[in-house]
Parts: sequence; structure tokens; C-alpha cells
Amino acid sequence: MAYTTINKSTEHFDTKVYTGNGSSQTLDMDNLGLLWMKNRTETSNHNLFDSVRGGYYTSAPGPNLRPNGTTPGSGSDITSAYGITFGSSSSTIGSDGGGYNYNQNGKSYVGWQWRANGTGVSNTDGSITSTVSANTTSGFSIVAYTGTGIVNSTVGHGLGAKVDFLMIKDLGNSSNWIVGHKDTFTTGEIYLNLTNALSAAFGPFNKTAPTTSVFNLGTDVICNGSGRNYVGYCFAEKKGFSKFGSYTGNGNADGPFIYTGFKPALVIQKHYSGAATEGWQMWDTKRNTYNLTDLNLSADSSSAEFTATARAIDILSNGFKCRGADNSGNASGQGYIYMAFAENPLVGTNGVPATAR
Repeated sequence: MAYTTINKSTEHFDTKVYTGNGSSQTLDMDNLGLLWMKNRTETSNHNLFDSVRGGYYTSAPGPNLRPNGTTPGSGSDITSAYGITFGSSSSTIGSDGGGYNYNQNGKSYVGWQWRANGTGVSNTDGSITSTVSANTTSGFSIVAYTGTGIVNSTVGHGLGAKVDFLMIKDLGNSSNWIVGHKDTFTTGEIYLNLTNALSAAFGPFNKTAPTTSVFNLGTDVICNGSGRNYVGYCFAEKKGFSKFGSYTGNGNADGPFIYTGFKPALVIQKHYSGAATEGWQMWDTKRNTYNLTDLNLSADSSSAEFTATARAIDILSNGFKCRGADNSGNASGQGYIYMAFAENPLVGTNGVPATAR
């Protein structure tokens, strides 16, 4: 059984569904580090804020990132009253006065939250000095750094464990989000804001997997342009709490079962082999309270939430199972990468097993 030291997953990751009030409201979570929000019912950009860069505008680049686009850090009108306040015991969403659509009155939203460790500290493990806010218990860190344009550069991530999933954004320029996954670091590159399949180019991560202290960079300006500022979000797999891997589809509604060792709270999957043209599918247990899990959002798309039975999954006490035959998640013989975070461990240190739903 998958024992874990994280008995209460919501102390490190949580999903919140909420209704905007056009004023301010609190999303409870101690030492919140990363907040990713999406309007569920309207076509609207995703919004992403983190505690290292800050939740409101102080100087360029701005605090607001869009996982579904190339826009650099923006939001010069996201003042302290309109932005995100990352507190030690809770975090407050401001009045959304800039109209970025994360707290407009009467509208329906979802927010995914990862706990880090405040505003960050200097890290000199790599050839590039970084600012790191690391939660080593859950395997998540926020890393800010300035590129050098030098091949074989390294950046410290502060996790003390190998990074299994990494996404990086250039904060000052319009560019794609580059993604590294434990099954792709040495084989190619893939992008968060695009539907493209894995590309066999090796500029970003220098064809090298991360170590327990650093991740590697080539000379590609997408992640290591001289004098350019970047932020990276790093995840290391933790037994009973998070899982990163890949699977092969069978093209059948009785699809493959993917064992995670916990009941997932969030599953993100991407078709990455062949001539893939499907996006990053996002499923969670707060929007989908029972199986089929078929209320879909895509990380790469501004589209509103929609019912996607042909793409659906079942979320189980120990993993998830594909229940559709759509190319996005279960085409026959095609490869998929995924990331998953726990609602409950299969069995915690207290010996209490997770239940199915």
C-alpha cells in the first residue's frame, strides 16, 4: 500500500470553486505559493499568480500570467486592491478592477492552489543564482532567475529531489511556455499553451534530466536568453501525494487504468506522441463531484468549461481510468503524459484507507 507522510493533502494542494463578488474574498490556504484561476462559464484567459513575483503590480513585468497564451507578465493596473495578497494564514483575491476575470461579480470560477514557502530565498546551487520558494514536503517550488544565454547553465530548484515536471515562462517577452516532464526531458520539448506533440529539439533543457538540486538549460531564449527574466514551477513526485508519468491509450471506453497510489484531486493529461493536436485536459473533484468525471477545461485554451463524455475519466481511490476513446486522452497506441495531485492518500500513516466515490 502507498503510505505517505502527507495525510492531509489539502495542506499542500487544494481546488476551490467560488463565485466572484467584485470586491474581495479569501481562499483559505496557509502559505499559498501558486494560484491558478479560470472562469468556468465564459471564454476567458486563465490567470496565474505566485508569491515570489507577488500578487499585484509593483514594477514591470507585471504579476499576471496566462498559461493559455504567450503574453508576458502583465497587469500594470493590478494594484494592491485589485490583485492577490498572499498571507501567512490565508490569501485574498482583490476586486479584479482590471477586468482580468478572476473575481467578477456573480461569475463562476475554479482555483487550483499549491503551497510553497513565502516570497523565496537566494539559491546558489546552479551556475545561475535563483530565488526559490520551496515546499520540500510536497515537492513544489517556485523559481525565479535571469538567463545568461550560456549553454550548460543550471538553476537551483531547492527541492532536494529530482524534478519530475517543470514549466517555465519568459516574463518580459511574448513566448511559449516550455514544459519538461520526467518522460520528455531527454527526448524533446513540449509547450503548455499549445496543442503540439513532443518535438525532438533540445534547446531548452540541454537534453539533460534535472538532478536533486538543479535543472539544466541550453541557450534557447525561451528559457535562457541573456538578461531575460523567467519563472519556473517545479514539481517532484511524492509518494501518496503526487504522480507524474505516461501511459498508452487503447481507443476503448474501457480505457487504461493509471495507478497513482492515491485518490486524485486534480488530473492533467496531454497527448504527446505522433501528430498530436490535442490540448492539456484538466479534471478535478470539486467541479466533478462524481463519476463520470466529464466537466473539462483545457490549460492551453480560453474556452469555457464543457461536458466532454468522449474524453471523460473515472477518478478512483487509487488512480484514474480513461472512460472515453477521444484522441485527447485515449487514442489506440498513442502516448500520453499526465500529472496528478491527491485528494487523499490510498493509505496514510494513520492506516486509514481512501474510499472510492
